[in-house]
This record gives sequence, structure tokens and C-alpha cells, in this order.
Amino acid sequence: MSLFEKHEATINDAIAALHARTFYAAFPENPSPAVYGESADSDGKEKFQALLGKRFDELNQAGAEHWIGREESPYTQDALGVSYPSLSAEILIARSGKAFHGWRKIGLKARAGILMESLERIKGRFFEIAYATMHTTGQGYMMAFQASGPHAADRALEAIAAGYEELQRFPAKAVWEKPMGKYTIKLGKQWLPVPKGISVVIGCSTFPTWNSTAAIYGSLITGNSVIVKPHPGAILPIAVYVSEIRKVLSENQLDPDACQLAADTAENMITKELAEHPVVKLIDFTGNAAFGNYLESIPGKTVFTEKTGVNSVILDSVEDADKVAANLAFSINLYSGQMCTAPQNFYIPEAGIKTPSGIITFDEFAQKLVDNINSLVDNPKAGPYVLGAIQNKKTCDRIVDVEKLQAKVWLKSRVFDNPMFKNARLATPVVLEIDASKEELFGAELFGPIALLIKTKNTAESLALAQALAISRGAISCGAYTTDHSVREQIADAMALACTPVSFNLTGSIYMNQNAAFSDFHVTGGNPAGNASFTNPEFVSRRFTWVGHREPLKEA
Repeated sequence: MSLFEKHEATINDAIAALHARTFYAAFPENPSPAVYGESADSDGKEKFQALLGKRFDELNQAGAEHWIGREESPYTQDALGVSYPSLSAEILIARSGKAFHGWRKIGLKARAGILMESLERIKGRFFEIAYATMHTTGQGYMMAFQASGPHAADRALEAIAAGYEELQRFPAKAVWEKPMGKYTIKLGKQWLPVPKGISVVIGCSTFPTWNSTAAIYGSLITGNSVIVKPHPGAILPIAVYVSEIRKVLSENQLDPDACQLAADTAENMITKELAEHPVVKLIDFTGNAAFGNYLESIPGKTVFTEKTGVNSVILDSVEDADKVAANLAFSINLYSGQMCTAPQNFYIPEAGIKTPSGIITFDEFAQKLVDNINSLVDNPKAGPYVLGAIQNKKTCDRIVDVEKLQAKVWLKSRVFDNPMFKNARLATPVVLEIDASKEELFGAELFGPIALLIKTKNTAESLALAQALAISRGAISCGAYTTDHSVREQIADAMALACTPVSFNLTGSIYMNQNAAFSDFHVTGGNPAGNASFTNPEFVSRRFTWVGHREPLKEA
């Protein structure tokens, strides 16, 4: 049985899910022993710990000039001590170019089978990847497991499925006949999906696999070779993915350099050298707007970006203010606001929020939100695990700066005890009240656990501000609460024109931060928060070009 035959049913299920947009998950997100085995967690933790202080040599990338690595755990604030092979941009590109031709010629089914097999191998390392993610990003254990393991693998599968379908959108060949009166022109035609070449995937520090796997597998399934350039602060999680891809390539007598890791340090980054190289044709990037805009400006590249944005919550009317406050407080606390989908600007009318039992004033709702934030933070069984730790010291500095703004401080950020990690870098949310006229204070992304309560004249002004910022600065998510159908439709229409998806009236255990593979398009590509979307057809179809050949057919 070929690898494609082994995984064909899963590929077909994934393609069906792409069209149905209903719930589908090929990789279970529950890390329970019943799903993954009794010792899976402890084994994964031991494997992670065994990597510390050593060379990560399972990549088998020969000829390293140096071994480098500066990762630090946000939980212990100690260096991981893991080092990776350091290769020059020229060597990486030369090897990628050589491997490209063998990889593109093996055929779609062979590529799909190999990529699916790599995901199957990675599934066996989800727990190891979870601990690697915790100690590079600061994510709590459950998020680290789900986001870097099952959810990232589902996004990879989604890209495989989308690519597999797009590459077969048109027939491989056809006979073309055109009547010309007394005779007929008869041509044999052939169409080839031709990959663009070398792809560079630039990772981020907070979600090193979730934000990279769709790009890696999207480029590979379409026949491109890939150089994975992770953030220097979060290399290990994606290094495991790359190592497994390389192993399956080697086992199938293919050049493993079709997928390489390009590790570097903050002091000596090779990102620009890779991106600007003339033979690099594809670039994927997750990170700040300034660098994303620079990448988009490089001529001759096909670039896919997810950048910064200002995410809003519009509060008009609610069924239950307590449930809404609890839901939003969790969204603010989740991973200490270090998610691209986390809410920042909360637009609340100065007259208050309508409820079935009367008006909840601005101050009353602000206090409910603060109380719910504190309640979760102070819950020793939930707070440390929901908030996680702060990945970058600059985020802590930003929180201090925000508290100095000319605004009413409803809640100051503070530290709290993590029972497992006494030296963890921690910060709870800061909550400020800002007048709607002070756009200079709320008009840009303030990454981290920062919530701004913006007092507006009414819901119409709230919507106008949210839409305008999404259009000018970008937005990846938006929340809205209203019990009025006409208001709901106004919000939906206005934010759709700003190319921003809206989560309406969420309460309970579903939050606006979350995106599901096979159902939610992550980023729309239609506003400044990014020019691409996980995973619409364009996310894979722009990675190759249709080329047609033709020649006359002789009469039989």
C-alpha cells in the first residue's frame, strides 16, 4: 500500500469538510490518556527535557557552520540550551533549489502521501511539542498542546486538502477540435500546475507552529521547496515538525532539503537575506505590520502575511450581562492577551447597555468585567493555566507604559503566583477607560493583556469607530453583543465591508479568540491585518501557475 492509499480517506474527508464548513478534526484536541495513551504526557515531557542543553541533531542538516540557539523559557526565565545547525542563506537556498526539482516531479499523490505520513508521525510527538511550546511561548499547557499539536496539524491537513483539490481543478489533458468548414483543427492540449519555486516561511514567537504549518504544507503540497525561518525565541516546536518531514522524505528516497530549518539569533538574523534573494519566490510571514509591509514591497515575490490589527468588541444590548462579562474576561485573560485574535477595544455607549431587566450603566459593566478578570486570575486552579506567561519582556514594558496614559485606570496589572513556576514572567490585564474622542490612545494595536473601554455616544458611533479602525489599521476578529436584529445586521454589514468577521453574542465556553480549521477563515486578507487567509483557495493557488502546452494531432 502506498502512503497516498494509506491516507486517502483522511484527505477525502478533509476536502469534504472544506466544503461543508461544519466541525471536523482529524487530530483529537483532548490530551487525555484514553485518546493518546496512558504514558503519552509523561513520555512527551521526558523527551522534551532530554532535548535541553543539547544539539537538536535529528534534522540531519549537514555542514553546519555553527550550532546556535538563544531560546528562553518564560516560565523559568532560564535558557533552554538547545542548539540548531546554522547554515548561511546561500547554502540553504542552493540546497532548496536542488531539492525543488526532485520534489516537484514526483506527482501530486506521492506528495500528498508523504506529507500526510509526516503529520501521522508528528501526532506521536504532540506532548513533546506541547512542552516545547510552553517553554518558548509562555502558553499554558492546554493551549500549548492544542494549538501547537492537533490544531496546527489540522491547519496543515487543511492546506494539503485545499492544495490537492486546486491542483486538480482542471484536466491534465484534452483533445481540442475547432471546425473550419471543409476541415477541422485538432490539437492535443496539456495543462501543468507549475510550482513557483523556493518558499520561505517566517514564523512568530507566540504561535510557532499554528501560524506556520498551513504555509509549510501549502507550499509543499503544491510542489515548492520550503525553508522554515522560525522566530529566534521559539524554534524548538517547529523544528520537531521539520525534522519529521525530513525523515519521511529521506525514507522515500527524496532529498530532505525540500524542507529545511533556517535557525538564527536575534543578533544575527538572516530573514532579509532569505527574503530578498532573487530565487526565493514565495514568502509567508506572521508578525508586526512594519516588517510585513516591507516583505510585501519586495518586487518579484508572492507574499502571504498576517500582521497586526485592532480587534474590537461592540456592546449594544445583552440577554445576560454577567455571562457576557465572564466570557469577555476570559478572552482578555487567555494567554495574557498574546493572541492576534484577542479583543482590545471595547466600545460601550455612555448611556449604558440594554438588558431585559433595564440598563446596565457603563460603570456597572466595567466593574463586572474587572471583577470577572480578577476572579479568574485569583482562582489557583484556573488563573495560572489560562494566563500562561509573557513571551517577550517588551510586552511587560508596554503594560507599564499603558498605565501611564491619560485615562482612568479601572484595573492595574499585577503579578500573581504560579504554583509550578516561581520565576515565571507574569502580568495580569490592565483595564483603562478612554473617551471616544481620544483615538490617538486606542487607534493602534497594544499587544498583550490590555483592555480599553471606550465610551461612545451610542452604538452607531461604536460601529463607526470599529469599522474605521479595521479599514485603516486592520482587524482579525470582532465581537458584538446585541439583541436587536436590525442592529445585528448593521454590524454584520459594516464589518463585512471592513473584511472583518464578527462573533455575535458569545457566552459560555466559546470565545472570539478561537478559530477552527476547516470552518473559520483565519484572517480575511481584505484589510491591513494581512493579505492572506487560512485557508481559502487563493492561499494555495497562488503558490503555483497553470501552464498549457499544445500540438497538432495527426489523423488516425
